Amino acid sequence: MDFTDSTEEAAFRAEANAFLSQHLQPKKGAASRSGNYLQRAKDWQKIKAENRFAQITWPKEIGGRGGSPMQQVIWNQEESKFDAPTGPFAIGLGMCVPTVIAFGSDEHKKRYVQKALFGEEIWCQLFSEPAAGSDVAGLKTKAVKDGDDWVINGQKVWTSGAHYSDYGILLVRTDPDVPKHKGLTMFIVDMNQEGVDVRPIHQASGGSEFNEVYFTDVRIPDSDRLGEPGMGWKVALVTLMNERLAVGGSPGPDWAEIMDYARSSGSMSDQAFRAKLADWYVAAQGYKLTKFRTQTALSKGETPGPENSIGKVITANHLQDICNSAIEMQDHYGIISDKDHAPADAIFQESFMWAPGLRIAGGTDEILKNIIAERVLGLPQDVRVDKDKPFSAF
Repeated sequence: MDFTDSTEEAAFRAEANAFLSQHLQPKKGAASRSGNYLQRAKDWQKIKAENRFAQITWPKEIGGRGGSPMQQVIWNQEESKFDAPTGPFAIGLGMCVPTVIAFGSDEHKKRYVQKALFGEEIWCQLFSEPAAGSDVAGLKTKAVKDGDDWVINGQKVWTSGAHYSDYGILLVRTDPDVPKHKGLTMFIVDMNQEGVDVRPIHQASGGSEFNEVYFTDVRIPDSDRLGEPGMGWKVALVTLMNERLAVGGSPGPDWAEIMDYARSSGSMSDQAFRAKLADWYVAAQGYKLTKFRTQTALSKGETPGPENSIGKVITANHLQDICNSAIEMQDHYGIISDKDHAPADAIFQESFMWAPGLRIAGGTDEILKNIIAERVLGLPQDVRVDKDKPFSAF
């Protein structure tokens, strides 16, 4: 395992850092969402695209840099050090548009890729439903063929960014009389068309990033289908693999931040806390070495495997435990979430409210542990009572 940059990688890291320093301020605590965050994100996305930093590994002919996966890792590392407004485009460019590139027509690529890359249009992912979360293949939103169109009826939930998205990739059931994984189809949907109703969900954290989305007789032309009818699960796997890699590293305070706070508050003398701090440090180092393994594979042109699921299981629980301990350390001041009055600018309170959602997004802890058990450790698969039975039988 090689922990150091090659000569070419070091040169690219220096180039990336110089570019970022020219356009952004170094990050101090959590990334700022002050001012018109959405417009700032669009402006920053355009600047990146104009300078071939938006999607490092994408081919030059579609606006990328034609670079290596390792260069993308380096860019992500360097950008994370700055107050970069990247949130609105993470799902579209990290999950949705790559799916369009993989399964869309030449007309789709010409119409959608450039506009997304340059920040002109934002995308969301419409998979989860009230009764189909981690088991996405259990979804019930249906599409019925009507001439050259498909008519969509149903509901999606927990759709991040749907309230400001222009387009989405939509997974629906087109054949209920086959096993659940075989009756799905993927479409591109215009989020502003008639029959699409987006309702933001007010979260415990105070934000409204998630949404319910209702579809009532929404018509989508067959030309906006991604992949063959009934092959939606194959298409969805491309999106899900990108999603689980993207959410693997949790934002928010780590062991270093809570140690700094403990020093300032005089809590470092607490032996129980020091033991927890040691556990957090060891877990963080283990995760860092796992990421180094992934980076080494990328630098050799190899494709990382399902072991990437380890990252999200570790970091999501890690974040929740750290923030809970910090809030307890603050005693009665821990209930204050106002940044102007709370200790440490309320970074622990904000992240504590977000952490449970991170343990669900991209697959629950239980789903990811199953993936690790079956695909990494080679343990027997879970019992599936619905295997090879038509969806309509349940």
